[in-house]
Amino acid sequence: MAKAKVAYVCSECGAEHSRWQGQCQACKAWNTLKEFSLGSSKARSSSKSGGYAGSSEQKVHSIAEVDLAEVPRISSGMSELDRVLGGGIVPGSVVLIGGDPGVGKSSILLQVMCELSQRDAVLYVTGEESLQQVALRAQRMQLPTDKLRLLTETDVESITMAAQKEEPKVMVVDSIQTMQLAEVASAAGGVSQVRETAAYLTRYAKQNQIAIFLVGHVTKSGEVAGPRVLEHIVDTVVFLEGQSDSRFRTLRAIKNRFGAVNELGVFAMTDKGMKQITNPSAIFLSRGDEIAPGSVVMVIWEGSRPLLVELQALVDESPYGAPKRVTVGLEQNRLAMLLAVMHRHGGIQAADQDVYVNIVGGVKVSETSADLALLCAILSSMRNRALADDMIVFGEVGLSGEIRPVPSGQERLFEAAKHGFKRAIVPATNVPKGGIPGMEIIGVKTLQQALDAI
Repeated sequence: MAKAKVAYVCSECGAEHSRWQGQCQACKAWNTLKEFSLGSSKARSSSKSGGYAGSSEQKVHSIAEVDLAEVPRISSGMSELDRVLGGGIVPGSVVLIGGDPGVGKSSILLQVMCELSQRDAVLYVTGEESLQQVALRAQRMQLPTDKLRLLTETDVESITMAAQKEEPKVMVVDSIQTMQLAEVASAAGGVSQVRETAAYLTRYAKQNQIAIFLVGHVTKSGEVAGPRVLEHIVDTVVFLEGQSDSRFRTLRAIKNRFGAVNELGVFAMTDKGMKQITNPSAIFLSRGDEIAPGSVVMVIWEGSRPLLVELQALVDESPYGAPKRVTVGLEQNRLAMLLAVMHRHGGIQAADQDVYVNIVGGVKVSETSADLALLCAILSSMRNRALADDMIVFGEVGLSGEIRPVPSGQERLFEAAKHGFKRAIVPATNVPKGGIPGMEIIGVKTLQQALDAI
């Protein structure tokens, strides 16, 4: 019997090596190489063909022969989920959904499958729970389960055989870390098993035009567990995030071959499952009757829509030699840079002050449009003077003190006006020529002009 070939795969970047070594030559990470059995050539040939009948030699086509007719998408029944996916579920696509334990990954997929089962054939595969556990959750959430098909299985070959009989349009695999292939010599959840089972299911989805949702566990750092190549195999990667003390959940796409990345969907966890929030700006603007110093509303751009969120800053005298710089929802290094800009070009220093910044509602802001709002909130806290409650601020601050424009400025202003804001401090380039009825828009070119305007 021929000895099985062995390769060593990096769990961080997915690079293969012929022998084990302490450092990955591709990503330079240490102690990340895991043993991976390549198996026999017969087994690999079966795996490459997907393990099912109908595989044959593929014909090479000219790009002019490709049918460009738009593939009809399948509505999930949740407009927020459809938005994150790019307009609905694409037949033949593979979606990886990750999140912390208990955040609601299985709940939202069970809701979607129960809704889809009323009009299409679907299959829910669980490798972590029994049929009774899934049925009890569906009963508690008061979902229509009369047409939902369930399967408890961890062998992907058996799953694809069952899928051939059921012929579903959409299939859920919960979770990919529990799946395994018989010819791969490692335990379920290992690097080789996760990689090969995901590739196997992806090939099956493409050749049979079945949309598959894969549930993935996350590590302590918040990344999908298993090899990093798992994210490259699938078509879409979305993360369901939420804090344990909050009932709100955010679904964000970080990779999408069929839509925009960084698209955001907002849900509320209830006793009957996930309830979609069609106007997320309203929940992030639940401010009190009396506005405290250090609070300002800004307009950020998430995916394809504007979102109004509240930014809070607290500046206090530091009792220590090294002042603290703490941010929640913002990049800490950017805060330090903006404080230096405010000192150099605004004449306001916080070298002996502790600065704390928080984005209300657990939203994470990565774009630069929050720069100007951040400095305005810091100045408001330092002077102990509250800003106007009907004012919004956005704009990027450069190192030379200039206020740079941000994309989709006019759409941001219209969103703010829709929520009743009467005043705006924005980059001069983002001021619309015709203005906005009922809103005073102040265009600024420098940081000093912005600080004078507030």
